[in-house]
Amino acid sequence: MSFADKITMLMTRPGGENAQKDDVPWWMRYAGRGLGTVGSLIAILLGVFNCLGLLTLNVPCMLAGIWQMLAGFVVIVCEAPCCCFCIDYVQALSDKVETRPYWNKAVLYVGLALPPFFLCFLSLSTWFGSGMIFGTGVIYGMMALGRKASAEEMRTSAANLEAGLGQPSSAPRANLVANEQPVSFTGLPLPLPN
Repeated sequence: MSFADKITMLMTRPGGENAQKDDVPWWMRYAGRGLGTVGSLIAILLGVFNCLGLLTLNVPCMLAGIWQMLAGFVVIVCEAPCCCFCIDYVQALSDKVETRPYWNKAVLYVGLALPPFFLCFLSLSTWFGSGMIFGTGVIYGMMALGRKASAEEMRTSAANLEAGLGQPSSAPRANLVANEQPVSFTGLPLPLPN
């Protein structure tokens, strides 16, 4: 594959959205991708700054910086593979991540963003760098929830639940056991027959 073909393939990627993602507004998709790209670049730069904790013998902040740089690299590979076009497997990995549901990306990004907070809590560079990756995870989590129903649909659903129509099986009024009794009315357990 020539270099021009590789660049062309990388640039055509954002148009290939899955059918399951059609209910997400276009601006939210671009917000997630944009914050992921910019946030991961900032996280990498601030991770380098956190690694300067080695000069002050602050080992947890140095470890947080290393983790933050690795998390930034993973996010930029998933969100903007064109930034890493020199690495061969990046496009295949990005395509594989793109086919996963939004909640998978949300869990991945939030999980990558949390460890630096526990290692170096008081560092502003940790808060800003990993916070942007965390924000990307939050946006993908909101995308996984989908659109909110219209006001009329919510009113109709609430009226049906109050009337007892179409009540879900997990409603508080549903009985789990047909012969349940409060604990105070049950007697001692009966002995087992020999």
